Amino acid sequence: MRIITYFRSFDLAMKILGIETSCDETSAAIVSDGAVRSNVISSQLVHARYGGVVPELASRAHQRIIVDVVREALQAAGTGMDDVNGVAATYGPGLVGALLVGLNFAKGIAYGRRIPFVGINHMEGHIFSNFLMEDAPTYPFVCLVVSGGHTMLVHARAPLEYTLLGETRDDAAGEAFDKVAKMLGLGYPGGPVIDQTAAAGDPEAVQMPRSFLEEGSLDFSFSGIKTAVLYLLRREGVGEKGEAVHRLSPERIANICAGFQTAVVDVLVAKTLLAADRTQVEHIAVAGGVSANSLLRRRMEEETSHRGQHLFFPRMEYCMDNGAMIAYAGYERLKRGFSSPLSLPAEAALSLWNGTRA
Repeated sequence: MRIITYFRSFDLAMKILGIETSCDETSAAIVSDGAVRSNVISSQLVHARYGGVVPELASRAHQRIIVDVVREALQAAGTGMDDVNGVAATYGPGLVGALLVGLNFAKGIAYGRRIPFVGINHMEGHIFSNFLMEDAPTYPFVCLVVSGGHTMLVHARAPLEYTLLGETRDDAAGEAFDKVAKMLGLGYPGGPVIDQTAAAGDPEAVQMPRSFLEEGSLDFSFSGIKTAVLYLLRREGVGEKGEAVHRLSPERIANICAGFQTAVVDVLVAKTLLAADRTQVEHIAVAGGVSANSLLRRRMEEETSHRGQHLFFPRMEYCMDNGAMIAYAGYERLKRGFSSPLSLPAEAALSLWNGTRA
C-alpha cells in the first residue's frame, strides 16, 4: 500500500468518514472512537436484468447517489461534516470507474477541509468487518475472505500485518455461485438464491467434484465445479444461460443447488481449518459476501466448536460491501500515523497490501 506519514498526530477520538464504491454498492459510514455510528448502503438493482454487474452503469449510479448517501450517513450518526476529522475510501481492487467515484469524492473532502485522507484496500476492509461488533478476534488469527471477486486465506499476524496463505487460481467462490445461478435461470446475485433454493434439496442427490489441488495447498479453484454443473445441465437439455431450464423440476434444481453449495463449502471449510492448524491460531474469522451463506456458517461453527477454536463472522449487513469496514480500517491506519497522498490512484487489480505470500 502506498502510504505517507501525516504531518500531525491523530486524535483517537476523531470521527472517520468511510466511503465504499468498489462495485455496485454505494456506501458511507461514520466510525467514532472505533465504534460504528452509522452505515448507509445503497444497492444497485439495475444489474439483475443483465445477470451481472455492468461497470459503466455501476459508476454512473455511484455518481448520482454518493452525495445523498454521505449526507444520510452524517445525519444517521448525528454529526456534521465539520466534526469529521479523517476520511477513508476504497482505492482497489474493484471496477476502476466505480472506484474513482468514491475515491475522488473522499479526496475532495480531505482537500477542502484539510483533514487526513487514507486509501483502503477493499480486502483489508473485509477483514476489519469482524471488528465492527463487540466480540472480535484476537491477533494472530486466520481470515477466510470469500466474495464474488476474491477467495483467499490470510494470516493476520498483528494489526496491519498480513501473510497471504492461499488464493483462488481461477473463479472466486462467489463468482461460481453467480455463474451457476445464471445457468439455472435463478437470477443475480446468485449466492442468496442458491442458498435459499438449496435448503429444499438433497446434497447427496447430485455428486459434485471438490478441487483440493495438490496435497497441502491452501489455494482454491472453483472453475471445475462450475464446468461440472454446465456439463450436467447440457446433458439434461439446458443451455449455458438457463435456456430450457423449464425441463428441470423444482426438486431437481434444488438438488443441484444443494450438491453444488455443499461441494464449495466443503473446500472452503477444509482449507480454512488447515490454515489454522498450519499457523497454530485459535481464532478464525470469515468475511466477504459469501460469509452470509447459511451452510458455510453452520459448517464452520460445527467444525471449530469440535476443535475448541473461536469463530468470528460479521453481522449480515457487514458481509456485503459497506462503508463501515472502510471507515474502521481508516481509523486503524490513521491512528497509527498513516495517511495517503491525494495523488493515490484507483487500482482495479490491487494486490495484498504490504503483506507477504507464505
